[in-house]
Amino acid sequence: MSFGICNLSIVPLRSEPSDASEMVSQVLLGEHFTIIEKTKKWSKIQIHFDEYEGYIDNKQYEEIDKDLFDKLSTSDYHYSSELLDYITDNNNHLSTISIGSRLPFYEGQKFSIGQKEYSYEGNCFHGKLDRSEIIRTAFMFLNTPYLWGGKTPFGIDCSGFTQMVYKLCGYPLLRDAKDQATQGEVLSFIEESEPGDLAFFDNEEGVITHVGIIMNDYYIIHAHGKVRIDVLDHSGIYNTDTKTHTHKLRVIKKII
Repeated sequence: MSFGICNLSIVPLRSEPSDASEMVSQVLLGEHFTIIEKTKKWSKIQIHFDEYEGYIDNKQYEEIDKDLFDKLSTSDYHYSSELLDYITDNNNHLSTISIGSRLPFYEGQKFSIGQKEYSYEGNCFHGKLDRSEIIRTAFMFLNTPYLWGGKTPFGIDCSGFTQMVYKLCGYPLLRDAKDQATQGEVLSFIEESEPGDLAFFDNEEGVITHVGIIMNDYYIIHAHGKVRIDVLDHSGIYNTDTKTHTHKLRVIKKII
């Protein structure tokens, strides 16, 4: 078995080994993974953070040994906290990075990816934050355009949004809405919810397809066209622009 780490800012994770294939998620700088199988151009990987699988171009990651993989899996997590920032390598070459990029073995404004050391002068998210920080962090993504498979302020989907917000606050969520809905404690009524809880919504077949973060006073922040704020009621999400219900409420979960 072999292992890898993402050494670029944002890399597409695809459903099939083809550049034309659907992007199901993204791999951000510093994320490490297991390589399940490898061909001449593509590798099927499983991301360590959420066990999500897909295909990545072999030119867009660096292979690492098991010892480094294990160290990455057990070391502290530091994430870049600016929507957009930059890092420099030993040759003073600049690379831009998105919020939520991992900075492995971060110390004294230095971190390393594989054999290369980088400098990062920005602020970091580190450790578990108070649940009150969830809404503040969610607001950083406000008006981000919707992008299927996206995980960044340049484009994000509904479960990518909730996963990234919780991740930055120190709490792991799975990647897709239907899987996130298996986590946490079920709440029977909206009235029991607190800011930071998650609300899930299903389609006509009963499959959970959407998720958002509950705010004060029965508002919800979620990715639908863009990251936006709408009203949450017992039926679902009431879009304040179109004056219609857009999503049918299935369940509310308390994760922390």
